Amino acid sequence: MRELKLAVIGSGSTYSPEIFEGIIKRKEMLNLKRVSLMDIDENKLNIVGDLIIRMLAAGGIDAAVEKTMDLDRALDGADYVIAQIRVGRLPARVLDERIPLKYGLIGQETTGIGGFFKALRTIPQILHVARRMEELCPDAVLINFSNPSGLVAEAVQNLSSIRMTGLCNLPINMVTDVRKRVGQDAEVTYFGLNHLAWVTSVIKDGRELMPELMEEVEYEDIPKRFYKLCGGFPCGYLQYYYTREHKLAELKEKAKTKTRGEECMEIEEELLKLYSDANLYVKPEQLSKRGGALYSEAAVSLLNAIENRLPEFHVINVRNNGALPWMADDDVVETKCLIDGKNFYPIPVRGFENDHIKELMRTVKAYEKHAARAAVTGDRDEAMRAMLIHPLIGDGDAAAACFEEMLEAHRAYLPQFFK
Repeated sequence: MRELKLAVIGSGSTYSPEIFEGIIKRKEMLNLKRVSLMDIDENKLNIVGDLIIRMLAAGGIDAAVEKTMDLDRALDGADYVIAQIRVGRLPARVLDERIPLKYGLIGQETTGIGGFFKALRTIPQILHVARRMEELCPDAVLINFSNPSGLVAEAVQNLSSIRMTGLCNLPINMVTDVRKRVGQDAEVTYFGLNHLAWVTSVIKDGRELMPELMEEVEYEDIPKRFYKLCGGFPCGYLQYYYTREHKLAELKEKAKTKTRGEECMEIEEELLKLYSDANLYVKPEQLSKRGGALYSEAAVSLLNAIENRLPEFHVINVRNNGALPWMADDDVVETKCLIDGKNFYPIPVRGFENDHIKELMRTVKAYEKHAARAAVTGDRDEAMRAMLIHPLIGDGDAAAACFEEMLEAHRAYLPQFFK
């Protein structure tokens, strides 16, 4: 096995211990020798970084670990780069959640106008990471968690030569849940866009189980009556599309006390106190309250498959290249891919006749195209075109007013709009 260098950008994230828990589990297959932990928050970098050092030592991994605030130093010579940044940190998320509610719009971290502003802040920064990788580690693979993961991948995969994919824990969670119900050998078909995806087929012993599963199973996020209408099990984020007014009312009520972002700020403080304990050397159970279950499994199993050329299938965000014939070749979609080293081959879907899924995917992809251009160029007209297309925004007057307030609120992180 070759010796590996891993760079984690945004390593001060309280999710980071999950990544290294996954690496420790695979230490016989991954010869990790160098780790660069990079973050712009020195306090979190040190707290989380020290826990990771203790975890690796306890896990029997003899790797040189450096903590740095210098991006180039972290990237130099890396074989794999994991990015999990949050531009503006959790206070920016809270603004994304609260401001839209004033205009009758859904305030959410990754979709609607809140997710749009997260994309505007995040895309330029991940593109900068990719540009530096082109110079410092051009053969490395970039695995990005930073939300909105699919929209970030849409920009980076079409504007950079770096081998890159976007990753989310939703696919692995949904597929795992279905297999727990019907058996691990079931063939589960899952695809769409990131945070806009469906399980459309479950085959076991040559028999299609979806019709009976849609009668028997009901997930708490989305009422069962929508399953037949949309032709599958929708991922949880589709609740914002299928029950928009209900979700808006729910978010307004929740905001009277604390938004989810404000709850996460409290959980993060609790976690950082735990991480500061010099006797802690494993991921604490309290991290489960932060969400993000199976992120490490998704990321590290993908990294392992790439490194060891394992012929595995993973659901990731990649350029379509004809796999879903109703989407353009350069559309980044979330679908099952065969991993062959650094090459990701999306598995073709043929004979799919569900117009609802096709049309909603194309609509939201059109939004993503405009949103990515707006993020890169700072073009306000492109931003308005994006918002007018998105099913959760739409109204021009509300969108324009909300856009101006959010633009000013996030001004420090959106220099492209203030040239």
